[in-house]
Amino acid sequence: MFVIDVKLLRTQPDVVRDALARRGKPDILGQLDDAIRLDGKLREFTAERDGIRAAVNDLSQKVAAARRSGDSATAEALMAESRAHGEREKAIDAEATGIEAALREILLRIPNLPHPHVVAGATDADNPVVSGPHGLPEAFAAHRRVPHWEIGAALGILDSERATKISGAMFTMQRGAGATLARALCQFALDRNADLYEEVRPPSLVTTATLTATGQLPKFADDAFAIERDSLWCIPTAEVPLTFIHADEILGETELPKRYMAFSPCFRREAGSAGRDTRGMLRSHEFDKVEILAVATPEQAPDILDEMHSRVVATIADLGLPHRVVEICTGDLGQSHHRSYDVEVYAPGCDLWLEVSSISWFSDYQARRASIRFRREGRKGTDIAHTLNASALAVPRVWAAILENHRQEDGSVAVPEPLRRYMRGIDVLRAPAHNA
Repeated sequence: MFVIDVKLLRTQPDVVRDALARRGKPDILGQLDDAIRLDGKLREFTAERDGIRAAVNDLSQKVAAARRSGDSATAEALMAESRAHGEREKAIDAEATGIEAALREILLRIPNLPHPHVVAGATDADNPVVSGPHGLPEAFAAHRRVPHWEIGAALGILDSERATKISGAMFTMQRGAGATLARALCQFALDRNADLYEEVRPPSLVTTATLTATGQLPKFADDAFAIERDSLWCIPTAEVPLTFIHADEILGETELPKRYMAFSPCFRREAGSAGRDTRGMLRSHEFDKVEILAVATPEQAPDILDEMHSRVVATIADLGLPHRVVEICTGDLGQSHHRSYDVEVYAPGCDLWLEVSSISWFSDYQARRASIRFRREGRKGTDIAHTLNASALAVPRVWAAILENHRQEDGSVAVPEPLRRYMRGIDVLRAPAHNA
């Protein structure tokens, strides 16, 4: 399970180095140097072991010949030499196993190579806006400058206090029409993509191998919720189980692309984010999301990236939310990402642009870890597939942006028209006569 092409690492190390250098993190290049050194040592041991095995085979033939001729002394001497070779082979195997494990650990932590067209930059401050803003008014009335946690509390649809009582900090709970709105958002996103994407309801608990395949492990273990007794992990996104559907499989070229979508809960520790954007629905340990994912050939991948981008943007636009698209620069690119875009919505009450979807192309990075291959028509051998995914709709921040953007002067919130069919007749969110 190697995450970058070892053949490329061996034959074109400078190409790999130059690509990873664009990420602007010197420690990655140090890891790359270690990987190249260990791979070279491993190949030396492999060559020596192959030479020993050839020598042992040759000695076996000589021992047999000596015995046939009745030369017992020569046969015994040759057998002693063969045993010495065998001991050396055992020692080499032990060293090679250790080196191979160390190499694998390093390679699992080396990130994907950025696409050549990814914009250079160091942090998220360098991510350029490539589309928009769209639907952003010149000014917002005062009634739309109220943060969603105040709106939700006033309407009795967001109960953060009781959520904390139940589960602790950084959990949220929607109630009444607020819970209905959250469910409506998910159903809306599923219906929007049902024309091309097969709906899947994957498990919410996965194995270590499954989480490793998408690049979550080992690097981001501290961000995940583990169930140690059963050696299982809570999924941070449905991308994880959807990617692993075809692990260790060889697909036919004509089967691709495979497209899947899934609604699931998502669990994230959000390590290191305490005190940052933690009010209301902006950042929580558990939330609901609809994910879309594709397994494709390398040639199909760029068009599918555009397809996902168009679908996500259209969904957000139909909800009447001000939005823009930013491209993720080299320094802000995720561990597994080859190229990535974020869709952001503006929340006037928070006065923030909120990321609501990440649309990403992983090239062969995840598929190589998961061993997802395909066989081209009329050709021998197999190739590594490419994977892509996008958040079709993540509930918390879209829910928050709806409350802030669609709040009316009387304090009520108009439900976006596309969601009303899922709202049991509720067109406007109003405060109940009596809150629990």
